[in-house]
Amino acid sequence: MSLETTNRYLSDDALELRTVLRRFIEEQMPRTAAAEWDKANEFPRDVFDKLVGIGVAGLAIPEEYGGMGRDIHATLMVIEELSRRSSAVAIPYIMASCYAGMTVVECASEEQKKRWLPEIAQGRLLFAYGWTEPDVGADLADVRTTVRRDGDELVVNGSKRFCTGAEISDYIYTLANSDPDAPHYHNLSTVLVPSRAEGVTITTIDAMGLKGSGTTDVVFDDVRVPLANLMGGEEAWNRGWSLITGAGLDIEKLEVAAMALGLGAAACADAHAYAQERRQFGVPIVRHQSIAHSLADMRVKLYASRLVLDDAAELANRGARCGVETSMAKLFVTETCKQIVLDAQTVLGAYGYVKDFDMERYVRDVLLMPIIGGSSAIQRNNIHKWSRPR
Repeated sequence: MSLETTNRYLSDDALELRTVLRRFIEEQMPRTAAAEWDKANEFPRDVFDKLVGIGVAGLAIPEEYGGMGRDIHATLMVIEELSRRSSAVAIPYIMASCYAGMTVVECASEEQKKRWLPEIAQGRLLFAYGWTEPDVGADLADVRTTVRRDGDELVVNGSKRFCTGAEISDYIYTLANSDPDAPHYHNLSTVLVPSRAEGVTITTIDAMGLKGSGTTDVVFDDVRVPLANLMGGEEAWNRGWSLITGAGLDIEKLEVAAMALGLGAAACADAHAYAQERRQFGVPIVRHQSIAHSLADMRVKLYASRLVLDDAAELANRGARCGVETSMAKLFVTETCKQIVLDAQTVLGAYGYVKDFDMERYVRDVLLMPIIGGSSAIQRNNIHKWSRPR
């Protein structure tokens, strides 16, 4: 059964890279290893270092900074392929190529780009997003974490929740209130806080899925960082909101959709293979019409999800305004692929519920896809608000 990504927007180089990547996954990320990483909640750093060695970390970075040129389609292809096998590698890849690479390209000053992008292009830096707080979720502009300037340093105080990958990151990209007297949305700045800086405390949250990268609570207690770590440079003081709500936020929605698509494709393939092998009433269960129809519906949903994601990614790749389209893609693909995985689990019956089968892991991971990167409710709000006649 062919479960290829659509090739409409993948360049010849990206198609060749996909072949290399799939070989890498089979050789360096076998199913048994992925299951162990999930069970141990382990980030396989040695495997990740080999992965970035094939050149995937620089897909979102211009060549002048050591990257391979900005290619959103190729980046999403890598996310999907890795997500089919293991979130323990897929999420750190996003932390390198997107949270670090795309963020610095979109938001940093020229000096900061020259400083960070060559290292990011080599996969040497991982960023975590420090946005959500214990009492702040969808309304990010209401953050309570503060940052103040003290000479040539910035002092950060506060806390962040559900900060994915903070423990394995090099920097936490932190949204903070920089001016309590300034108007809403004009009182925020973004700071790169080294995750090992004095005063940073990281505590793991025992979550249901997405093992390996880990989600965490982070506390900043008088954490001092250089003024040079203010994203965008000194002129970006109080401009943090415009930095995090630009093109990077659109791409983040597509990243999550690509993860969901990878999980949906993996679950569909496993369900099809199981249905061919499992026999009941004297025949493989794939020959029972109810199973055949369920598999057919999964294929249709996967195909539709690919088309929606591809179209939104093409707009983003061209630099077009695409907030509505990326919200549509995030909403449709994550909700649709959640249903694909749950339907695939049903095909496996009781075997889909036990940890000896990868399906159980797919279910745990896919349930989070409609929540992270802006929940489905937020995407519906965006679509309605941004599509209304003016």
